[in-house]
Amino acid sequence: MGEADIERLIERAATLICEAARIVVFTGAGVSTESGIPDFRSPGGIWSKFDPDDFTIQKFLQSRKARETQWRLLAEGSLLKEVEPNPAHYAIAELERIGKLSCVITQNVDNLHQRAGNSPQKVFELHGNMRWVRCLGCNVRFPIEEVLKRVAMETVPDCTLCHGILKPDAVFFGEALPQAVLSAATSYSRNCDLFVVVGSTLVVYPAAYMPMYAVESGAKLVIINLTPTPMDTCASVVIRARAGEVMPKIVERVKSNLAET
Repeated sequence: MGEADIERLIERAATLICEAARIVVFTGAGVSTESGIPDFRSPGGIWSKFDPDDFTIQKFLQSRKARETQWRLLAEGSLLKEVEPNPAHYAIAELERIGKLSCVITQNVDNLHQRAGNSPQKVFELHGNMRWVRCLGCNVRFPIEEVLKRVAMETVPDCTLCHGILKPDAVFFGEALPQAVLSAATSYSRNCDLFVVVGSTLVVYPAAYMPMYAVESGAKLVIINLTPTPMDTCASVVIRARAGEVMPKIVERVKSNLAET
């Protein structure tokens, strides 16, 4: 895809955003990797270093040793890196600021959309958020930094309120997606008029149903991803490029177009 082709597609995507009234942005690992977070599935990703079977919800609940291993890895920083939002995150937050975003639906668990400036109420995290820890007994959430301070002494920290099991607030293998979040994301997808995919291969379900719901309901589809996706043939615009390079250009074009109207 040449530079002229990308510029033409950027203009087309910006036009669709300007024309739309109910816009959903859907983000995947391709956005996080540009902040230095390894993709879980790619070579060098998390699952090339750790066994996914050790991260099932069943093992976490049944085995104190499994919980100890995971808390140790978190405390050492093996599963949790201190990273910053990248230009794609800031561009998506800018869409909200200028009134061209209904919500963000994300497969990522890094909290970077909120740190970039998106309202937490407008970010639906299908796979949870690793910056928080939830008590499975009383359902109270704690900042993960607060819990990690206790790991060196307690090995497996429990809830300070009810002594229940504490679990990182991300979806583990074998665990259902948070129902309220999934329901809200589905509703926004079915009722949008433009659905913008950024950095997702759309192969992880049920998250990948969201663009399907949008297209089935008559919404137009924009896909920005380095590799092909199963939904490319349904899209009005497909841009094969890095999210951090393309999204700021699209948003600047949107702002320029809106200023002229």
